[in-house]
Parts: sequence; C-alpha cells; structure tokens
Amino acid sequence: MDSEHWRAVITAAQAGDRRALDELVAGWLPLVYNIVGRALNGHADVDDVVQETMLRAVGNLGSLRDPDSFRSWLVAIAMRQIRDRARRRTPDRLEEAPASDFADLTVLRLQLEGQRREVAEAVRWLDDEDRQLLSLWWLEVAGELTRRELAAAVGITRQHAAVRVQRMKERLETSRGIVRALDGACPGLRELTGRWDGRPDSVWRKRLARHIRGCGYCGGTRETVVPAERLLVGIALVPLPVGFTLSLAFGGKTAVAAASAATSAGWSAKLLGALTKPAVAVTAGATIVAGGAYVVTQPPDAPPPRAAIAPTAAATSEPPRSSAPSAPAPTPKPSPSATKKADPYGTVVDAVDRAPDPDTRPAALPRRPESGITSTGGPKAVMQHRGDRVTLTGRGYVLVRWQISPGSRPGALVMPSWTGLKGRLFHVASGGSRRMDDPLPGAPNGYATGMGGPDIGYAVLPPGTQQMWQNEYFYLDGTVTLTQNERGCDYGLIVFPSDRDAVVRDINEGPAEGALRYGLVRDTGTDSAPVPQYVTRETPADPATVPQRSRV
Repeated sequence: MDSEHWRAVITAAQAGDRRALDELVAGWLPLVYNIVGRALNGHADVDDVVQETMLRAVGNLGSLRDPDSFRSWLVAIAMRQIRDRARRRTPDRLEEAPASDFADLTVLRLQLEGQRREVAEAVRWLDDEDRQLLSLWWLEVAGELTRRELAAAVGITRQHAAVRVQRMKERLETSRGIVRALDGACPGLRELTGRWDGRPDSVWRKRLARHIRGCGYCGGTRETVVPAERLLVGIALVPLPVGFTLSLAFGGKTAVAAASAATSAGWSAKLLGALTKPAVAVTAGATIVAGGAYVVTQPPDAPPPRAAIAPTAAATSEPPRSSAPSAPAPTPKPSPSATKKADPYGTVVDAVDRAPDPDTRPAALPRRPESGITSTGGPKAVMQHRGDRVTLTGRGYVLVRWQISPGSRPGALVMPSWTGLKGRLFHVASGGSRRMDDPLPGAPNGYATGMGGPDIGYAVLPPGTQQMWQNEYFYLDGTVTLTQNERGCDYGLIVFPSDRDAVVRDINEGPAEGALRYGLVRDTGTDSAPVPQYVTRETPADPATVPQRSRV
C-alpha cells in the first residue's frame, strides 16, 4: 500500500477529484468483496456488507490522515461491518443458507483442483469467528495483506494474531480431513452420516473428526497432505460477479438502469466503461473473467503465462517450480537462441534453470569496461520493505544479495524489478557459495533450505522464475532503478556497487572453503548475455506490476 500511484489517487480523491474516487472504488472493491464473501461464505448479506463498507470508506475518506494506511483502514472497516452484521442477526435468520456458497465460487471461478479445492471446501466447516480470520489470513498468504494489517483489522497484537491464526489453521486442517473423508468410501462414515442433513456445523464437525481419528480407513491418507498456506500461495482474488459494482453503487438496479443513473450522477466515463464489462482478477499472467472464462494477457513476444503452483509436500532440498500451463495462449515467438541473429540489449531473458554440480568450477568471467557505479543508496543500500528502491548509474558491476525470511512470513515472492533502464543491463554471474534452494545442513529455526522448510513454510517463486543465488551479479552500462516489491513472503535485498575482481573471488569460493558450491558465470561477453527478469525501459507507477519475464 506504499505504492506512489495509490498514494496519489487517495490524495486526489480526498481533495474531491471524482475520477480518482472512481478509480479508488473500482480498484479496492475486489479485495473487500473477497474478505466479506469468505467471512460470510457467500451469505445473502454479502452484498449489503460490501456496500456498507465501501459507503463508509468513501464517506469518511477525508478523515484518513495517512494515505499509506488506506488498505489496513479499509480492511478494518470491512471487519467491523462483518461483526456488526453478526450482532444484528435475529434467531430466525441464523439458519439461513448461503445465497451462493463462496467455497463453490472459489473452486469454480479460480478453477481449483485437488488439495486446493479441498482447502476451499473446508471453509464451510469453520465457525464464524474462524471464517472471519481465515478471510484475512487467506489474503495474507496470497500476498494481498500483511500480518500487521491482519492484526490491525482484528484489533489484536501481531503476537496474539499469530496464536489465533495457528489455532484457526489447526481447525482448518481438521476440516480438510473431513472433506477428504467424505469424498472416500468408508462404510462406517456412511453409517454415521445417515441422519446428517448435509449442512456443515460445529456439532457434526466434532462427530466426524472423532470418527476420523479412530478410523484406519479415513485417517490413513493416501497422498501427502500439503500445508494450506503453501496451497494458497498465488491464488487470485475471486472475481466480482458481473454487474456487482453497479448494483453496489446504485442500490441493486439493473446494469442499464444503473448506467443511466451513474451518468446522471456524474460518474466518470472511465469507470462506467469498467463497470459495464465483466469483472476481472489477475493471477500469474492470466486474466480470469467473472463467470469462469479466461483471457490471456501478456507483453509483446512474452512466453505463455504459467499457473501459480506451490511446492509439493515432498519438497526438501528444493521447493519445486511448476511449468504447467494455466490457460490457452498464443504460440510464443522463437527464442533468440533459435534465431540467426539475436536483437541486442535484452532479448535473452533468464528462465528456470537447473543447479550445476556443486563441485563444477565456473567458466572464466568475460572482461567488460569498468569506470565504477554510483548508487543513490550509497556503498550498501539495504532494502527491507515494499517500495524501497535504489538508482544505479555508471559502467561496472553490481551485487544484489538476497535475504529471504519465510520464518517471518512465508508465501509467494513478489519479485524485485528493474525499471527505467537507459543503456544496457546484463545478468553476469551468481555466487555467494549457494543457491537459495540448496539444503542447509544443520540449519536452525526450521529452515531446510534458504527458501524455507516444512516447519515454517516456504518462499515460493512465481512460475517460470529463475531460482536466485545468495549473491547475484549484474553489469550496468547506463542507469537503472531496482525496486523491492515485498508483498507476500518476507525478504530483503542489499545492493553493493562492485567490480570484476570481487565477482571472480566470490564465484570461485567453492566447497574447498566450506561453502555449498562454486558460483556460476552467465555472461557470454556479448549483447546476447541474459538480462534480468522484470526489466523494462519504462518506469511504471507501481514497479510490482512489471510483467513476468518482460522484454526490454
């Protein structure tokens, strides 16, 4: 929420700019809809609670002192409305069924399968309080909220939030076991559920859980159970129903009538155009349109989008990365290596690669001209938070050191991005004596690799991303800005201007010095050397939106 773009939009909306207000409502409505929808599991009151949340946010926008706190402020309003709705329910409304089960919406609209589907369906078995907390935790794991924002929304400390989340996760795992057992063929379970009406509640959750604990058939899993947080990484927001925004703003009128009312009310043509189209949510390069259809969006000449898939539970030394396609896509153009002549300056883009043998010495690092690099962050720029950035200028080598902390917060890594490039930028070597997914013998605090471990969770790369090493080296001839885009998993970057001699020393410090492996030279010595992922000659309002594997 520290994006300069949204800060400007919120400030303009507070000053009375109607277009900015339109953009604010349209941009944040999906987040509110997902929080309320999951907390109420699609109950008929969802529309009313979302509407009240947005109306209160718009009406009190002037009281918001810090635009950077808008997201946590908005989420807190949504949670208050959810709790108020629970207090207002009369006894005759307690047994109402959901108008449209949000678990089903999640499964159908996001095309969830296997254990991801199981997690979504297990939500039905949670009590109201747990479901409210899960609506926030789900978005935290998906990278939409931070733990600090989750705690603020619930009105508790981060330490208390950690305890509450852990207890909720335990009940969620119990509920997953129930979903799994009900999909099975246990004769004892069929007899037990003979008088069950099919509606999940806490009484039947306890009965079924008790049966599963004592049943060899139901309790014996036939596949490794993946922790829920690793399954939820990268899952998009559930798209808004078509016409939902218009109904929200104009009291449930039809799209045509609402559009007419909106025009009379002075809403901008830009927002009207967005409201009369199907609502969308974006994940892993694919735009999911309300109703379940897919539209592929990608930069020119980019490879096909990939589906976001978390590591399997079998991951030990290396959380695996999937290359399964998520949706039909146009056939990509041949890679530069397959053409007779590669276009210079950035047509070769890093891709997923295998780790070399640890004892393989690196090739010789080609010599490139050096006159030195200046950095707006000084000789050591430490970037720990989303939005931190450093601009580098000159001709020479740059070291980017990774510090990944899934022990603080696991989940999807929103990768850093290189923007505003003027000149040339190449990825020339990898070092630090280890890849971040190398096993860590005797590693403390639950880490199996630098990417995390089964006890603490993993940092999960976007599909198609090259695994980073502890130290990554780049060669710059010009100027470029590197932005830290932390949003899901906790990570930090340290950026040092360097030189060729330091690079050579680092990559040749291999196992003989007690390290895990030698480094790797990527530089070809020509303009066909790899360029970093997420690099562009433009400067977007939010660098986190730089497309996956974008072209210069």
